[in-house]
Amino acid sequence: MTLRTVTQEVLAGMAVIVTGSGRGLGRAYALMAATCGASVVVNDVDFGSAQDVVDEIVRSGGTAVASGHSVSDWSEAAELVASCRHAFGRVDGVVNNAGVVSARSPLEEDEESIRSVVEVNLIGTIFVGVHAVKSMGSDGQGGSIVNITSSAQMGMRTLGTYGATKGAVASLTYAWALDLAPVHVRVNAYSPLARTPMNDLGPQIAVLDDLPTSEDNAAAVCYLLSDLAAGITGQVVKRERSDLIVMSHPDLTDNRAVSRSWDLESVVELFDPILRKGVQAVGAPNRS
Repeated sequence: MTLRTVTQEVLAGMAVIVTGSGRGLGRAYALMAATCGASVVVNDVDFGSAQDVVDEIVRSGGTAVASGHSVSDWSEAAELVASCRHAFGRVDGVVNNAGVVSARSPLEEDEESIRSVVEVNLIGTIFVGVHAVKSMGSDGQGGSIVNITSSAQMGMRTLGTYGATKGAVASLTYAWALDLAPVHVRVNAYSPLARTPMNDLGPQIAVLDDLPTSEDNAAAVCYLLSDLAAGITGQVVKRERSDLIVMSHPDLTDNRAVSRSWDLESVVELFDPILRKGVQAVGAPNRS
């Protein structure tokens, strides 16, 4: 079997939902999933953009339908998953890609901006994921979820709210991987790196050049969706320049003070020196 045949068949027979796939990275994920043999629900609140991607897939010999459902609405997220079952008879995979970016200092934040980022990036991921796994679990066939996170979870200036949602998505990935193992649903996350409008939002991002294309991120997502990644769950894979890297999970350091009880005096005397010695670097590493 040739590599090309593997690519064409790796998602064959699978029905996959890709949220926020009317343009950019999501479009690339949807196109690649179709190339790999999946039937794809192309979801975007801009239904016209979603339909354009569907038309592109169909012209190339693939199978796809468009969805304009909002992931941040509980009922519409349910309808999105139902549309996949209606069109293809099952739900085998989800790429939770839909996202909103807002680059603002905490001093500049407002309620509308905060809510839009949290409701799409985090709540939308949870809503679609919950409805999807209920469908996967009821059929007993299992499935695969790929949550799209970001290196902003490591700390980037002006991307606090956005990074917080992406850090939450990573934590969600770890927990769901544990919860859903008994029903054979794998849950992983992917942190892409590509030239997108986000690159113009903050100084840490704008300085990067020679970034990968959206299309160059798609193969890793399809790999995580597929049975090629059987047994892989609860992992976050990060694209960094030309590399794919496994991100570490949050963990304890060895910087520890011991006491039978903690009053303010003992915190200052015993823990303050340990804390100062073990202070961790703040912010995503700048390896540009």
